[in-house]
Amino acid sequence: MEFKPLTCEDKPKVRFLVVDDSVFARKNLCKMVQAFGGEIAAEAGDGVAAIAEYDSTHPDIVLMDITMPKMEGIEAVERIVRDHPDARIVMVSSVGYQDNILSALQKGARHFVQKPVKPEALYEIIRYVLNDKAVETPATAGVTRS
Repeated sequence: MEFKPLTCEDKPKVRFLVVDDSVFARKNLCKMVQAFGGEIAAEAGDGVAAIAEYDSTHPDIVLMDITMPKMEGIEAVERIVRDHPDARIVMVSSVGYQDNILSALQKGARHFVQKPVKPEALYEIIRYVLNDKAVETPATAGVTRS
């Protein structure tokens, strides 16, 4: 399937930080992102590394796994959004983690995609998040952030 290259403001390529403790899952997401015309700014295998990579690369979009060693994705989201309120983070979650997804959205994630990730679904979610100028999304409307 052909995808129209993703765009973000006036940048030639959308830059991604891909975070997953599974190298296979990370490489799979990276391949999808590149098929969308995106560029991999960095990769990380846990939440601690994700925060450091975000601070050094300032990507346009973060694809963040929830369950990881050292620091879970939800805590990493909270810390990144605290320092970078405009961060666009999409959670990548396995089935059965609805409570975790809601928690991640409350902490500042913009959206989520279900594992196994389908390229078409990921593409549409990324397009939505890139075009979402406001910090509030339908998923987080009315949620108070602390």
